[in-house]
Amino acid sequence: MKPRISTPTGELTAFRQLLSATPRGARLARWLAVHQLDAWGFPHGSDVSDAAAHIVAELAANAITHGRVAGRDFELRLTRREPNTLRIEVADARSDRLPRCEPPEGDAESGRGLCLVAALAAAWGVIEREVGKTVWAELKV
Repeated sequence: MKPRISTPTGELTAFRQLLSATPRGARLARWLAVHQLDAWGFPHGSDVSDAAAHIVAELAANAITHGRVAGRDFELRLTRREPNTLRIEVADARSDRLPRCEPPEGDAESGRGLCLVAALAAAWGVIEREVGKTVWAELKV
């Protein structure tokens, strides 16, 4: 499925893409998000673009690391909600490991990503689905 980047003058206020649950898929999710935001009028390097890129990168990395099921993709969804909210959602196929923001102890090299999401987002959470879960975050724009 070819990604569809909507323009600011178009009717679309949502973007959705299935991506392979691989490191390449996670990198592509971040790239697609930044390009979609640019098309919606949030240029590369802006505060909104940078915050969204960090959030997408973290949620996609978690989806491929902790939510991966062989043969299943993960989904990236961006939605512009009026008047000033951007919702970022990443869905994966596992619901047995629900994410939480709990900083690791000591000098651990990982485990801080969702705390970064919590710091950047106005709100975030997890929705369980019939198969898997969706982790979402909202930015004020």
